[in-house]
Amino acid sequence: MVESEQVTMTHGAGGVVMAKLIEEYVLPYLGGFKAEVGLEVLDDAAVVNGIVFKSDSHAVRPVFFPGGDIGKLAISGTVNDIAVLGAEPLALACGFVLEEGLPFRELKQVLSSMKAVCEQAGVFVVTGDTKVVEKGKLGGLVVNVSGIGCRSKALDHNLAMVRKYRSSFDSRWILDRNLKAGDQIILSGTVGDHGLAVLSAQEGVAFGSSIKSDVKPLNHMITKAMEIGGIVSMKDPTRGGLANALNEWSEKSKVGILVHEDKIPIREDVKVASEMLGVDPLEVGNEGKIILGVIREMAEDVLKAMKNTSEGRDAEVIGEASNSLDLVALKTLVGGKRILPMPIGDPVPRIC
Repeated sequence: MVESEQVTMTHGAGGVVMAKLIEEYVLPYLGGFKAEVGLEVLDDAAVVNGIVFKSDSHAVRPVFFPGGDIGKLAISGTVNDIAVLGAEPLALACGFVLEEGLPFRELKQVLSSMKAVCEQAGVFVVTGDTKVVEKGKLGGLVVNVSGIGCRSKALDHNLAMVRKYRSSFDSRWILDRNLKAGDQIILSGTVGDHGLAVLSAQEGVAFGSSIKSDVKPLNHMITKAMEIGGIVSMKDPTRGGLANALNEWSEKSKVGILVHEDKIPIREDVKVASEMLGVDPLEVGNEGKIILGVIREMAEDVLKAMKNTSEGRDAEVIGEASNSLDLVALKTLVGGKRILPMPIGDPVPRIC
């Protein structure tokens, strides 16, 4: 990037362009603090003095969409980002930026959603801040939710099961860089639901179906999976979708990944809508799904445990890490292989 360039919507859409923004601008100024899991690692959350910490801002447009709203999204996103490191979310902080003229009935609806998700996840807002900006400057409201978590009781059991089969494993947390050849890739459910639901609300198109966002907190399902054990990596495939998340894993772990197209669960109406709009559901963000890297010996047991939960009933093993590749590849329905690159950015603007 050069100084004459300006920020575009793509810079906030995950993928290659956003990664370049963070690498060239954010890290040189804000990186450098030595933490157990710090900013430079670029995982879903940080770890400082044993405390897991996460902050996430949401500017989804529209504020209300099929299956959810900005409030449900904000709480779920932060809870999930803490949980995928193997932590138990403890408490949340919430910052509101409200636009002058926002109807109080809409604010009440957002707050009601936040309360319901907090109760579902078992973690609550304990502090925060509110600001108001002039009418026409924001588009409704923006919500930031930050959170802290502590080491989950299930994490130590999970890591013990990893070390039972991989004696060289020395990570204290579940991180993107932990993946090794042979590890199985599990996807917790269908992809593309959230992005297509938001896009349908943005464009006022119903696609002749009932596509709804998958947004939900996943901390309870994650705990169930860790109680089985053998998980080395976890990630929620948000902006940039499954393609972006897999490429981040591959790059950080320095291992290739092969996924099977026929194993990736995608709703039929999401497939049809994606084809109509010319978007790839593998590049569309999700807000209620995770991918897990699991040692081969434990993968089927973890999958079974996930399928016994409402959040993971559609889970599937979709591929594995491999030393025979140095990138992410997709084995297609016709039996060939193609590269699954990191997307430029999520095709749906203001998805979260």
